[in-house]
Amino acid sequence: MRMVITKPPHKAQDMLLLDAVQRDRTTARRSCLLNILWGERFLTRTHLMVRIEAVLGEGCFGDSAWEDTFYRDMRVIKRALSASGYYLAYSRSSKHPGYYLKEQPALGSELSAVIEASVSEVDPDQITIYQTLSLEDRFQLGFSISDTARNAVAFRTRKRNPELSLVEANRLVLKELYKA
Repeated sequence: MRMVITKPPHKAQDMLLLDAVQRDRTTARRSCLLNILWGERFLTRTHLMVRIEAVLGEGCFGDSAWEDTFYRDMRVIKRALSASGYYLAYSRSSKHPGYYLKEQPALGSELSAVIEASVSEVDPDQITIYQTLSLEDRFQLGFSISDTARNAVAFRTRKRNPELSLVEANRLVLKELYKA
């Protein structure tokens, strides 16, 4: 009896996609965009573009028609998500502006799991101290923690690859973070 395969195995498709991402800037941009939108909600065009440029490099949307490039990418992403049964929408609410997946939680399951694991490690005394800080100080503290973590990973990356500059090491860290 002859077996008929209707779809290639997922690992083979993933390998081909990874190859395309490494060779083609448009595919890389769209793959990065999909990964970000899958994990987080309510991100505006500016939020998305900054994150993608952090991973792929400044100017990855082009120099002149970058807005058109972004919206072309979004149309492709919307079709891809729709083909999988998801609907990407845009909220103009002042509380939660930006792109989101309809009928999906505010965070993707992977990011949610990471946050839940982190919450269990929180010290109540730290929360009390945190609540006494001004909004500006809290915001700055959040950036500081993120920057410190990224810089520590970039430092380790440079230790393993001394030929990398600090900028290149940080770009690699961000690229891994967003898995693009």
